[in-house]
Amino acid sequence: MTTRVAVILVNWNSFDVTNDCILSLKQCSGPAFTAIVVDNGSIDGSADRLAKSHPDIVLLRSEKNLGFTGGNNLGFAYSLANGFSFSMMLNNDTFVAPDFIQHLVNYMDAHPEAGIIQPRIHFNHNRNLLWNGGSYYNRWLGYFYTSGENKLPASKHLVIKQVDWITGCAFFVRNDILRKTGLLADNMFIYSEDVDLSLRIRSLGYKLVYHPDSIVYHIAGMSNKSKVKGKEGVVNPIVHYLNQRNRIWVLKKYTPWYFAPSALLFNLFYITAIMGYFASRGRFQKLRAVIRATRDGIAGKIETKQV
Repeated sequence: MTTRVAVILVNWNSFDVTNDCILSLKQCSGPAFTAIVVDNGSIDGSADRLAKSHPDIVLLRSEKNLGFTGGNNLGFAYSLANGFSFSMMLNNDTFVAPDFIQHLVNYMDAHPEAGIIQPRIHFNHNRNLLWNGGSYYNRWLGYFYTSGENKLPASKHLVIKQVDWITGCAFFVRNDILRKTGLLADNMFIYSEDVDLSLRIRSLGYKLVYHPDSIVYHIAGMSNKSKVKGKEGVVNPIVHYLNQRNRIWVLKKYTPWYFAPSALLFNLFYITAIMGYFASRGRFQKLRAVIRATRDGIAGKIETKQV
């Protein structure tokens, strides 16, 4: 059977999580695929353990942490160079239904107008609850959001539909399109890079699709939370910096001028509310991170930072 699909996982000091994801993938039926694991500068020996435990994977090693963007781009580059038809970014903290890839390939083969497709994604801790039932962009407000999070699937989440962007958690794309658009924006490191690439692909006239029969279960938050809650909470302040900076950068890039006034007002309120919350909780590192993110996002300053 011809291997047409490259499934890309990024590992960073997380053998157990990545190992569980690979074991889940090995239960899949349907089209042949190759698991490409990019080790993002791990220092815990997890790369060697993964290589030993799974000699059938392609293991790519980076000497340093290149972020979600750089790590996945290494996997994309391998896929493009080795003749795969499709590439899929898949978060390593996921478990997949055995037929999840079959539904995606079947749909893409039957619908050449579709450029990217994603599964229905549930939380793993409660598999009845949605994590992502489709992703959308409110241009009036300059607001990117997902549908159905922390809710039971509604009827609108159980039908194939077009969406505005595809989450990087499970991003299945045609390689021919990546050759036209380029890969993820390396300097974003993590957050909103999936929105940016989605909108670049959509600008070429391709449809972005949500497929509810393909199912993935997501642990969520593995890369951005501390194991111990401190004064600043469990989320690293740099997460808030990257999240807000990249979100502003994407809004500047894609908001039409005629939506700019309403988007500006909404996001001014949104960012002010976040800063007020951090100030009221005494989380001043996070407050400063959001202030820097706002300044750098407006200025278009994109620096690579590690989480």
